[in-house]
Amino acid sequence: MAWILIVIAGLFEVAMASCLKLSKGFSQLWPSVGFAVFAIASFGLLSLALKSLDVGTAYAVWTGIGAVGTATVGIVAMGDSASPLRIGALALIVIGIVGLNLAGSNVH
Repeated sequence: MAWILIVIAGLFEVAMASCLKLSKGFSQLWPSVGFAVFAIASFGLLSLALKSLDVGTAYAVWTGIGAVGTATVGIVAMGDSASPLRIGALALIVIGIVGLNLAGSNVH
């Protein structure tokens, strides 16, 4: 269950970062509100998951999902560069997330 919370929290982090971009420095109301809502949801779910997961692994997976997801949204929906180097770097992050999960985390 804790890993499900981490994944959902990571997806909320993607939404949070996307709203941050769309808020144009918090000058747009609804994206700014979305940022705050998604930030609270993301951190709240992360904190619940940390009750039973190792902090280092959980935080790395959460930020990895956020980083890869946000970069993907940027490429697909916001016109960010999709250079081979960028795609390769994102693949390395995914490999790192999978590696952390395979290495195991003590669930209490």
